[in-house]
Amino acid sequence: MDSSPAIDVDSDPRVTGEYVRHVSGDTGTLTLVGVVHDHPSSTYRVRQVVEELDPEVLALELPPISIPLFEQYAATDRCPPVFGGEMSAAIQAADSRSTVGIDRPTRGFFRRLGGNLLQERPSLTTVRNVVSNAVKTTKHAVICRIAAAVGARTSIRLEVDSPVSHDVDWTDAPEDQARDEREQVRRSRSFMNAFRTASRSRASRLEDAAREESMATRLLELSEEGNTVAVVGIDHLESLVEQLDSAGEAP
Repeated sequence: MDSSPAIDVDSDPRVTGEYVRHVSGDTGTLTLVGVVHDHPSSTYRVRQVVEELDPEVLALELPPISIPLFEQYAATDRCPPVFGGEMSAAIQAADSRSTVGIDRPTRGFFRRLGGNLLQERPSLTTVRNVVSNAVKTTKHAVICRIAAAVGARTSIRLEVDSPVSHDVDWTDAPEDQARDEREQVRRSRSFMNAFRTASRSRASRLEDAAREESMATRLLELSEEGNTVAVVGIDHLESLVEQLDSAGEAP
């Protein structure tokens, strides 16, 4: 596969740049949109890219069992939706035949996580941290599914996660939104670099490796169905593009 940066939608600073990547394949183009969760610049970028490309498949960095809840969030006249951040905004903007969650917990994720643990043989403390993280994320996904079941039977929309607050909102100029988002990314990466020395860093690295491997594999499968847009956290963007490129170059 060949990757290239970004779609340009009216040269808006929230859309252009390194946060949108294209990976071309035999059956269509896979476009990855990196986001800062709940940031207005990211939400705008997702909506514009999805509307412009009109993909056959919309892939979201969400657990598959959480998708019904975010579809409910997206089913509103308000644009962007009140709940669900950039994920529900992507669903609202899409006319896709298929909306798919690609993040943990999935069988592929647990298979790769188990393989990574067997290969690296980390300390018992690291294993406990990995298991604890897996249990927490699984519980959260189940809560999302329960909230969706409640919403399907009532008019109630349950907000499972409190939105992340940022220093800008929709009323700020596009340039200010884009500038704040870049600063958020810079701070996040600085934090992650410092976090590598923390006691839970190895557990987080093992989990992230399994997540990215399983998401990349799923995206390759989905791209066989046609043009696909994937919405993922910016911290995963480059790793996913590298894995997808490597898979495309394999004999």
